[in-house]
Amino acid sequence: MTADPAKGRTDDGAPDTGADAGADPEFKTLSREEAQALMAKHPPVSPWRVVAVQAAAGAVVAALWLAATGRGGAAWSALYGAAAVVLPAALMARGITRRLSGAAPGALVLGFLFWEAVKIALAVAMLVAAVKIVPDLSWPALLVSMVVCMKVSWLALLWRGRVKQTS
Repeated sequence: MTADPAKGRTDDGAPDTGADAGADPEFKTLSREEAQALMAKHPPVSPWRVVAVQAAAGAVVAALWLAATGRGGAAWSALYGAAAVVLPAALMARGITRRLSGAAPGALVLGFLFWEAVKIALAVAMLVAAVKIVPDLSWPALLVSMVVCMKVSWLALLWRGRVKQTS
């Protein structure tokens, strides 16, 4: 069914109301009880769970590099790459969860942006320092580990639905 703007009618002859058949339903404000029920049904993911999943993924990647290459340098590089993701993420999680209640929405946004900037700066500093800190540095191992740790965050979201609620 398509609309013909020149005629003001759809193909089947019905008047064109201008509303799409697949349009989103009208916005509805939730009551306090409805909002609480929605929050109970879809609990927020803890940033600490994401950090833990990233750390576990980093350990697995380091073990795989050790098994594949037999070189300790590649495994240490992979572990350092994981640390370059996990430590800044843990610092940010600590920063944003410290004072969540009672803060103004604008302050929460600015706090998030501040801690994101700190996280990026720390990760860059750790990458610059990797040349001096990690003996027998393997950049491929370090970078692969970093990418895996950054991309594994979706696993924590998958586990969100599997958490049992106790009442």
